[in-house]
Amino acid sequence: MPPTLILVRHAQAEHNSTKDYSLHDPDLTELGREQCVELREGLMADPLAQQAELIITSPMRRTIQTALATVDWLMEKGVKIQADAHWQENSAKPCDVGSGIAEVAAEFPSIDYSTVDPVWPDKTSPAGREYHYTKTAIIARGQAALQKLYERPEKVIIVVSHSGFLRLGVTGCWFFNADYRVFDFGAMASAGSPYQLEQHASTQEKGGGLGHSWTQQVILGSDLPDELPETE
Repeated sequence: MPPTLILVRHAQAEHNSTKDYSLHDPDLTELGREQCVELREGLMADPLAQQAELIITSPMRRTIQTALATVDWLMEKGVKIQADAHWQENSAKPCDVGSGIAEVAAEFPSIDYSTVDPVWPDKTSPAGREYHYTKTAIIARGQAALQKLYERPEKVIIVVSHSGFLRLGVTGCWFFNADYRVFDFGAMASAGSPYQLEQHASTQEKGGGLGHSWTQQVILGSDLPDELPETE
């Protein structure tokens, strides 16, 4: 049986507060660190989160910082935390391009980086085409990310990721900073059919586990470019 997924958006980062998207791989703000306190309490009070057997995080600084500040209590119980490039943010703006693994591993050594795609953090070259900022690439990346989790043996997995990718590549749901939603995999119509998620009523009806997110749905891939911008 495929796992239940707890999908988390990182807390507020410097580019969220300043709208300065030229910041490279920004850190959490002071408000973001305060948001992590509420998120941590919310996850600790969630019976499903208590059962989590694996934590996945985007290798970007803001997601790593959010994970370490909010699921440290699971890590203390021996739950493994892995970085996965599939869960990075969509665009190729500096704020959405990660730092080299050697750099983040030196600063955040408690995370397993061994399965991060060697192409990281490339998002624009032919080698990094899986991470290109196009509708086709992002929807395909969402499917690849879900396939990896569908085949995992754990019953509950927490993923710390980004609003754009979670909304447009994976769920169709809005995620505000430091909020989360819970999903099960839907039944597969046939072999090779797309992976689909079904949200738990507990997070759907109130707009996230903490109630901070919009309840409206969007179509996967909507507003994403069909082609790479010429400047990329």
